[in-house]
Amino acid sequence: MKRIVVLTGLIAMLCLTSCTSKKEEKEEEEKFTVTNPVKIDTSFTKEYVSQIKSVRNIELRAQEKGFLQNIYVDEGQFVKAGQVLFRIMPKLYEAELLKAQAEEKSAEIELQNAKTLADKNIVSKNEQAVAQSKLQAARAEVALAKIHLGFTEIRAPFDGTIDRIPLKLGSLIDEGELLTSLSDNSQMFAYFNVSEPEYLQYENDVKDRAQTKVNLLLANGEIFKYQGNVEVIESEFNSETGNIAFRARFPNSGKLLRNGETGKVQMLVPLKNAIVIPQKATYEIQDKKYVFVVDKNNKVSSREITITGEIPDLYVVSSGLTENDKILLEGVQKVKENDKIKFEYQAPQTVINHLRVKAE
Repeated sequence: MKRIVVLTGLIAMLCLTSCTSKKEEKEEEEKFTVTNPVKIDTSFTKEYVSQIKSVRNIELRAQEKGFLQNIYVDEGQFVKAGQVLFRIMPKLYEAELLKAQAEEKSAEIELQNAKTLADKNIVSKNEQAVAQSKLQAARAEVALAKIHLGFTEIRAPFDGTIDRIPLKLGSLIDEGELLTSLSDNSQMFAYFNVSEPEYLQYENDVKDRAQTKVNLLLANGEIFKYQGNVEVIESEFNSETGNIAFRARFPNSGKLLRNGETGKVQMLVPLKNAIVIPQKATYEIQDKKYVFVVDKNNKVSSREITITGEIPDLYVVSSGLTENDKILLEGVQKVKENDKIKFEYQAPQTVINHLRVKAE
């Protein structure tokens, strides 16, 4: 009986000790860390969805009607300026040239005869002038026939890469029909749209920092190895979107970029007196960002904020907070609206210094 009493006492003591330990642990877990937003001069990288285009991209179309007799290139092939790409059956145009040349020869003989007779005053000088005009007209026909014959050879107007060739040998081609496209990918343009406030900020920043360099984030998440340069801003804003188009030029010596690709232009945006907070102090509901603000009674309440930029480990806040607000730094998933908490305060600069990357 005594053994049972002793055993029961031991179990009770263990339970009490365990409960006390858990209670102390719970009290310790309920102590949170609080900090303030901080106002600093910094910069962040803004990303803009961009459309990548070749510096020159043209459609090659047939200038004469006929059968496609020869295809001298393949899709994706690099060609040099002046290289023959296609030939449309030239027989008809060769015959027209021969006919024009024969008429030119006849006109030359007629002119020579008229000149001889005019010199002997057998015919008037007007007859010689008429013969001269006929010769000029015949020569014009020869030149025109040569042009038409030349149109049966489609040559590359510049160095570039051949796109898809939709037609096959022997196809009957109409005048103006698409044969392929040619892209000069030695340099590439990246077009991206910027809002009116960002445009105004950019213009002011460029005057201050003379910095127009941008990076290009490719579709696979890698940064393109060459930096680009913003060189053109269009003259008008789009009345429907309120945006204006920028154009950056990127070198492309490795021919990695192709016409029609997509990517994201990354532009460095400097900020003065920006309000920044640690990213881990926020939470998200339906694509909106929130923080918990601690009032003078140590109660927490959620507040929606607007993020204007992102730095590693930090958010730039454009509205919703001031540098005097106290925000919950850790434990945002553990508290509820109007919870009264115990906390330790950490200065914002101390918090930033302990983050993975410091703000610059």
